[in-house]
Amino acid sequence: MVLVVGGLIVWSLADLAVPAARSLGFFRFLVGREWDPIAERFGALPFIYGTVVTSVLASVLAMPVGVALALFVSDMIPARFRSWISFPIETLASIPSVVFGLWGLFVLVPVLRGHVQPFLAKTLGFLPLFQGPPIGLGLMAGGVILAIMILPTIASVTLEVLKTVPLTLREGALALGATRWEVIRMVVLPYSRAGILGAGLLGLGRALGETMAVTMLIGNSPEIRASLFAPGYSLPAVIANEFAEATGAIHMGALAGLGLVLFGTTLLLNSLARLLMSAVGGAGRVAV
Repeated sequence: MVLVVGGLIVWSLADLAVPAARSLGFFRFLVGREWDPIAERFGALPFIYGTVVTSVLASVLAMPVGVALALFVSDMIPARFRSWISFPIETLASIPSVVFGLWGLFVLVPVLRGHVQPFLAKTLGFLPLFQGPPIGLGLMAGGVILAIMILPTIASVTLEVLKTVPLTLREGALALGATRWEVIRMVVLPYSRAGILGAGLLGLGRALGETMAVTMLIGNSPEIRASLFAPGYSLPAVIANEFAEATGAIHMGALAGLGLVLFGTTLLLNSLARLLMSAVGGAGRVAV
């Protein structure tokens, strides 16, 4: 039934996208950079770029913090205090997306505009990623809010993975004279790296499909710029913003085509995650 439902979703989107595919062409739609509903010229590349940049930035920011938090809970603090940290993590995961968006508008964006982006421009301004005026709204704001949103997912899944490490491995390393950090570095992380990678890819998958918070913070500008300070646009955001107002068949079909691109990206990511987890898991078992 799951396969049937998935197939129906793809078939419905593909049927809706037929007028746009006939008018624009699939390849020209994917690589096009202009989005003009009035002139009926549609290109998906700026939205693909915005989705990938914000999602990758979110994973880069959230992955080290999530793994470190899980290691702290599982291996460093007494068991009676673990619920004091795990409960706030679960609470953070239950906050609605629109609340994150509002918090980002009133708290995160002013901090980025007034402190973080000027500092990055001053110290790393020779890089294209940190050039341009610090306006607050943009790709960086979207990536940071996504990092906060996927942090509970990465931390929770990683914590469950770390619980599967056999106690005998930890005790054996300690008996050989290893310190607590050496046990984590030489035993826990190698044994769990496939699951940790899976947690990171799971968080990345959620970041790819997140809509409301990113829509409120990314700036909603369908252009491709190298700077993280610049505004951008994402696939879920443009679908949410324009689907209710789309009147022409080609415009509606273009939005459905964006949905198919997002669906295909998620499917490709899940397939890649399975392959990577299988490869890394096998290597980890051999090393242990």
